Amino acid sequence: QAFFCLLLCVPWGSSCPPSCQCTERAGAKAVLCSSRHLEEIPEDIPRDVVFLKLDANSITRIPGNAFRHLSHLEEIDLSRNAIEKIDGAAFRGVAAGLRSLDLSGNRIRSIPKEALLALKAKLRLANNPWHCECALQEVLWEARLDLDSVQDITCHTAPREEYVGKPLLQVLDAGVNLCGVRQRTTDVAMLVTMFAWFAMVVVYVVCYVRHNREDSCRHGHYLRALPSAPAHAE
Repeated sequence: QAFFCLLLCVPWGSSCPPSCQCTERAGAKAVLCSSRHLEEIPEDIPRDVVFLKLDANSITRIPGNAFRHLSHLEEIDLSRNAIEKIDGAAFRGVAAGLRSLDLSGNRIRSIPKEALLALKAKLRLANNPWHCECALQEVLWEARLDLDSVQDITCHTAPREEYVGKPLLQVLDAGVNLCGVRQRTTDVAMLVTMFAWFAMVVVYVVCYVRHNREDSCRHGHYLRALPSAPAHAE
């Protein structure tokens, strides 16, 4: 934050989004769009920006390729927005060079793991209403999370009630495997489906046999009800 404050003192002259402030210090260009009531990511961000602050706005989603043209980008601050949806290709084009990504304090319940696992940036994901599931577990295991904020990744909803309200790290430390839970749920669903199909087949066979038996009985009664044929004279 102190670095961004210093950047405010040195404006630079290239194109800048009208609702933002653009500064430069020691060759590092920054676009500062904090608290500007933005509802989406500006499209006219200069291509040579290194630091991008979009915090404390009303942005609701990060579409695919949102930053692809910003090849010099190293830090993105999207904290304290209203982000609910992140496209799987949201950070395509900047994954290799990005060093810091702050998504804390949003409304994110789930996120495509491919959106984050390709990043080498340090991630802040705290204070979101997370649904604790396999994809989030894989992110926690494989992504570079900011250690100071890991404890604030809390389960807002979860496959089991006892996980709700607990830090995800605490749940996993207790030996829970959310990917295993998903697999067991899938297996149970498959078993239920197979049992339902088997039951339908059994019911069909029983009904078919019973129907044929009734037809046979009716046919037998009909034959017995026919008058006997007269004997032929010898």
